[in-house]
Amino acid sequence: MQNFIFLSPNFPENYWQFCQELKRNGLRVLGIGDCPYDQLRQELRESLDEYYKVDSLENYDEVYRAVGYFIGRYGRIDWLESNNEYWLERDAQLREDFHILSGWQPEDMARIKYKSGMKPYYQQAGIRTARYHIVDDFERCMEFISEVGFPVIVKPDNGVGASHTYKLDDEEELHAFLRDWDPDIRYIMEEFVTAEVNSYDAIIDAQGNPLFETGNVTPDSIMDIVNNNDNSIYYIVRDLADDVRAAGRAAVKAFGVRSRFVHFEFFRLTCDQPMGQKGDVVALEVNMRPCGGYSPDMMNFANATDVYKIWADMIAFNRSTKPTGDHQFCAFVGRRDGKDFELSDDELASRYAGQMRMLERIPDALSGAMGNRMFVAVFPTEEAMWAFYSDALR
Repeated sequence: MQNFIFLSPNFPENYWQFCQELKRNGLRVLGIGDCPYDQLRQELRESLDEYYKVDSLENYDEVYRAVGYFIGRYGRIDWLESNNEYWLERDAQLREDFHILSGWQPEDMARIKYKSGMKPYYQQAGIRTARYHIVDDFERCMEFISEVGFPVIVKPDNGVGASHTYKLDDEEELHAFLRDWDPDIRYIMEEFVTAEVNSYDAIIDAQGNPLFETGNVTPDSIMDIVNNNDNSIYYIVRDLADDVRAAGRAAVKAFGVRSRFVHFEFFRLTCDQPMGQKGDVVALEVNMRPCGGYSPDMMNFANATDVYKIWADMIAFNRSTKPTGDHQFCAFVGRRDGKDFELSDDELASRYAGQMRMLERIPDALSGAMGNRMFVAVFPTEEAMWAFYSDALR
């Protein structure tokens, strides 16, 4: 029997389904988390063979002891995963310390976690990237800006989501950023790209081949949504664009991805600019985990499938026979508290009752990028989806 340790199996909340499908496939599923056992949802408790509660997942010694306990009780650990961006480095360090070879190791982090480290691998795949500069002082930053022009984007080189990401429009804003920034955080500065974000989402087998592929589109800037406390929208595409599929597969090969659920982000240029023509696909960043929040559920709704099972089949058998059904667009809307909408939440839900698949409050930990109340609905056409967005955001 294979032993699988799932780190933080209760967050995001929907991740219990990964554990459920692993157990159904005959694996021994062992959880480590900081949530009391009796507060775990019933489905997760039923999916775990044993759960080890730590006071804090941030405390490496505690988590280390938990893994050691499981090895002493059950023997060699075959897999250790969180499927969570925040814990990728923790996962890698635990794998190295306990000689678990079925995943990324600490020496891989520079190319899969640091935005500057990703760029050579994108270029190896033949995919263009934005020009960049590691933030140091005003003069050298201005030398870079003299090449690319204002505005520029600054963000942590090793960051999660769009937190601490800023658009600088002039020298005054650069001065202000350099005055207030934390020099202990390595920041990257990139030329500004006018684009929408298109993603490649896939479950990759042990040979680097996709078992499942889809993608999403984010029409608005996540940076602006976070910084302006705005509403949030994105959608799972009905059919993955050929150029995004090709770029995603090339990146999988360049980064050496094996046995993972991945979320690769690309810019699709919305106008001609120095790096390319309108419509071109340009690299943004790789994420070696599923797309965040409720995206796995949205992938299921859009493709009439079960990505939790496909992923667990990949882990257990390195294959999956789970089919996909009719494809649709799956739209997400995250409404902000305190904003006045023409249609109330109940009115919106009633108007689209036939299309609605999820309607609930978003956990505070995810609300910065996603809003406070979410509506997820499916549509056969792009026109019907945009009519829904119009109603939801008016």
